[in-house]
Amino acid sequence: MRALEFFHLCENLKRTKRTGWVEHGIQQPESIADHMHRMALMAMLVDDPSINRERCVKMAIVHDLAEAIVGDITPHAGVSKEEKHRMEQDAMERIRDMLGNTEQANEIYALWQEYEEARTDEALFVKDLDKYEMIVQALEYEKGKRASMAMPRLMRASTAQGATLDSFFDSTLGRFQHPLVRGWVNELMQERAQK
Repeated sequence: MRALEFFHLCENLKRTKRTGWVEHGIQQPESIADHMHRMALMAMLVDDPSINRERCVKMAIVHDLAEAIVGDITPHAGVSKEEKHRMEQDAMERIRDMLGNTEQANEIYALWQEYEEARTDEALFVKDLDKYEMIVQALEYEKGKRASMAMPRLMRASTAQGATLDSFFDSTLGRFQHPLVRGWVNELMQERAQK
């Protein structure tokens, strides 16, 4: 097992900014790791006996792990879905090999594969969280709330965006399945309507 090599590889998730925000000119955009972290926190709030919460948290943590190798490939990158999946699967196999095909490595790979296949209730829930976290972030960029109010005033001012990011919201319309997330989306849309 080459754990340290894996940990260094994971730094790419902290350094790589999410492509959609970069392409929309967002200043100081979130990283892939930022996105995954908030999704994991969201997954901790699931209160549905039909869903394994721990599995959802783990899945949220690893769902974009392949991007540590291939980067954040958006639908506008000119890469087919099939090619993107192949690249990400190769990356995950490389990570599994790096971790020595241990039980833990196989769990990480299986969680990623389950997310990709979107056949379980947990995977579908985490897919909802993926889209929801994106529109939460879009709203924060629109409202200039990227920085915490606890930050010094100068830092808050430098991260305020005031952008209009309709395409991110439009891309998720009617796509949320889980009732909990649909409720969160309704609350978010009400907040957005008041901006």
